[in-house]
Amino acid sequence: MQDADLIIKNGTILTMDSKNSIFENGFIAIRGDHISHMGTGDMPSIKAAKTIDAGGGLVLPGLVNGHTHAAMTLFRGLADDLPLMQWLENYIFPAERNMDAEFVYTGTLLALAEMILSGTTTFCDMYLFEEEVAKAAKKAGVRCLVGEVLYDFPSPNYGSVGNGLEYTESLIQKWRDDPIVSIAVEPHSLFTCSPELLMASNELALKHRVPLILHVAETLNEVSEIKKKYAKTPIEHLDSLGLLGTHLIADHCVHLGPSDIKKMAEHGAKVVHNPESNMKLASGIAPVPELIKQGVTVGLGTDGCASNNNLDLFSEMDTAAKLHKVHAMDPTVVDAATVLRMTTIDGAKALGLQDITGSLEIGKKADVIVIDTHKPHLTPMYNAVSHLVYAASGNDVTHSVINGKLVMEDRKLLTLDLDEIIARSREKSVQIKSWLS
Repeated sequence: MQDADLIIKNGTILTMDSKNSIFENGFIAIRGDHISHMGTGDMPSIKAAKTIDAGGGLVLPGLVNGHTHAAMTLFRGLADDLPLMQWLENYIFPAERNMDAEFVYTGTLLALAEMILSGTTTFCDMYLFEEEVAKAAKKAGVRCLVGEVLYDFPSPNYGSVGNGLEYTESLIQKWRDDPIVSIAVEPHSLFTCSPELLMASNELALKHRVPLILHVAETLNEVSEIKKKYAKTPIEHLDSLGLLGTHLIADHCVHLGPSDIKKMAEHGAKVVHNPESNMKLASGIAPVPELIKQGVTVGLGTDGCASNNNLDLFSEMDTAAKLHKVHAMDPTVVDAATVLRMTTIDGAKALGLQDITGSLEIGKKADVIVIDTHKPHLTPMYNAVSHLVYAASGNDVTHSVINGKLVMEDRKLLTLDLDEIIARSREKSVQIKSWLS
């Protein structure tokens, strides 16, 4: 007789393991924080404290949002339809100079509610007051990789530039052994960070064996500025500073040449693709098919809500697949299976979390979502993977388990008070208007 804390049964299980195994009429048993049993057909004699009937729906790993700025939910729709630098300099940076810890905590809770409700169980964050992001994620029970954004100019959080590295190191030490919160070193970009700050950030990441994350080659203006200043492409600049490596997670990577892609592949650097944000800001289209062909691990991210404007990875998957097809004029590129892996196991690999999450396998942490397929837009279903990418939405997620804990049941949040979060967020929007008036 085996015991489990939770069983999910009567669903089609998409494991996203190395063989893309699928269990029809499958079951998953969860004990503590990990998956203890999986199978198909009749369950062995396992007693569980709670059983969830998937109702013939789909069961898959929770989605991985590889790049976002969670608290920017409070800037959603603030300054749409503007060029990136005008958007940043006239709206986002001025508003951010007025932020405090409580502002970031509130905005992050709003983001976490949205992410849980749309199937995300792991997210990677870069923002200010990142201790508050970690605290909010811990409260919500959502797995995360987070880091304080570092610039060459003073921060409203830590003050002078030198303090940023000390603040980051204190986060690493404080959260080192946490089961769901991990810390990264996160200089903002090549155009906001000096070579000295970039190298110091890299040394800190290597010292503590944590990821180094930054925005790379997001716009043509950035590429032009780096070439003018250093006579190198952004990737060549990173290489010359010694930053290219398996620990590097490069966000966006829109404007890369063939030699850049080759360098990234040779060094094992990871990429997170953010198609909707890149489209909205007219930044361009990242060479994802070429990156994947060269063996670069590519994850998927939403970026922040000020440039997307949502955190729904189902929408992002749909966009990613279609964008590259029309760009290449080839309906076979970046197919549904590739995109789903980018948002599950490859997304976990991009963040260095592949041994923990991203696939459903015995012994791995139990990060699981259930999709209700008993809906008109998901009927009939000839191919589950295709449906998840091209037809499903975040609203189809009914249950979410993170690190073995049920955080959403029948679309009801169990770890967060949604009404309170919405009320507090609306109060913050009044504050933002006063800052920009």
